[in-house]
Amino acid sequence: MRDKLFNSQSDISDFRFDESVVAVFDDMVKRSVPGYVAMIQMVGLVARTYGKDYTNYYDLGSSTGAITLALALNNKHKNNKLIAVDNSPQMVKKCQKNLTGKVDNFEIVCSDINDIAIENASIVVLNLTLQFVDVENRSKLIKKIYDGLIPGGVLIISEKIHFDDKENQKQLARLHLDFKRANGYSELEIANKRQSLENILVTESKQAHLERLKFCGFRESSCYFQCLNFASFLSVK
Repeated sequence: MRDKLFNSQSDISDFRFDESVVAVFDDMVKRSVPGYVAMIQMVGLVARTYGKDYTNYYDLGSSTGAITLALALNNKHKNNKLIAVDNSPQMVKKCQKNLTGKVDNFEIVCSDINDIAIENASIVVLNLTLQFVDVENRSKLIKKIYDGLIPGGVLIISEKIHFDDKENQKQLARLHLDFKRANGYSELEIANKRQSLENILVTESKQAHLERLKFCGFRESSCYFQCLNFASFLSVK
């Protein structure tokens, strides 16, 4: 379904992953996030390289299941369990529907990702998820993931980022707006969605992400993919 959630003048409430968002989410994210399709494809490639037999793969903040599906379709390993987690009951229902019949040995959990135990994991993915976690809780979450990964296991984080250099930030933000306009969003829709997300989605710089990953113990971390102001980080335990 095409995203038309923000195309009228009305009081704008904080963004929530409710039934109205779930219905248009796949269209919304493709038209709002530069490089989104490639971002998903890259996760599949990482699964081929870093997945291990007899381990768990976690998709934290799974939304409609695109990452879990990419992990499953690219998995060349044996006896893996795929665990998708989201705190929106509506998202969990849609994810279950999207994955049933396509993915074997998966579990969908409706829970806050901060409350989930990470165990025997070779792959953990936070795809456009960490930006919705309170900043003061992010290090604790990343450390919990690190502790639950096997040696050589990986964490993949994809996020909207900002830039400390004001001119660079201004340039990339302008290009992002042009991207959304090119995908059919009106000025009203762009403004309304920005207002809805203002206090919900909190970005950080690329350097802040890399410093946190190092602080939490990862021996290798790199920004392996970027499209405008969206970036993906790969960290190896």
